[in-house]
Amino acid sequence: MSSSNLDSFVHGSHPPHTSVFTSQEIRDRGSAFIGNIYRANTPEDAKSIVQYHKLVVHSGKPAYEICAWRCMVLKHGKTGLSGPDDFELKTGFNDDGEQWAGSKILKVMQTESVLDAVVIVSRWFGGTLLGPARFTHIETCAREICRKFKRQEEMEECVTTLTSLDDILATLRDELKGLSANGVPDPNLAPATSTSPKSSNVDIIEKPNRKPDYSCLQRDLDLTKAKRLVNARESAIRSVKALIAKKTAL
Repeated sequence: MSSSNLDSFVHGSHPPHTSVFTSQEIRDRGSAFIGNIYRANTPEDAKSIVQYHKLVVHSGKPAYEICAWRCMVLKHGKTGLSGPDDFELKTGFNDDGEQWAGSKILKVMQTESVLDAVVIVSRWFGGTLLGPARFTHIETCAREICRKFKRQEEMEECVTTLTSLDDILATLRDELKGLSANGVPDPNLAPATSTSPKSSNVDIIEKPNRKPDYSCLQRDLDLTKAKRLVNARESAIRSVKALIAKKTAL
């Protein structure tokens, strides 16, 4: 690619691509391996990202950019309104001179159930042939970032669920207030605004309503805590519904 074309690529109208996760670097007998995973909705997106990674991220540091992608795309002539059958899985890989390496990354992505992403493992050759060990390093880098990617997806699903449950619980609390003679929610009500399942119910009642902040959960990818919170919200909703049922039955 000429310098003028590269400049156009770097400063074009498209937003810069951002790596979602980067693996730990592996060094072996002078060679270095490092993996990156990007979101990619189509094979075309994936190929564009690989070019960006090669020409911009690693500009001046040429490496073998071994990559693979898995994208769920609409079938030709389909709208997506008919459900999963409107979509098809498109996969591909590029060895970039490291024969058989791309297919090994694709296999890792399949094993980890990663979709709508492209994985790039960069290798800088140190002058010594590594034999099969190079494939182990490539797979290790790919597996690390694929697992982080899936963990982030699960966290996003948990936060979406929590946000929905918080809204439901807030509505139920307001309904219970309306049914209470003094306008105060029942002390047995579970929290809707805490990000800790062990927070005091009384403290929550005394605090003004506010949207919970799940940024710490998302930053730390603490799925265990997120799932506990989902269970706590679901339990709280059941309890409040039972209280409302008792009051309306009076």
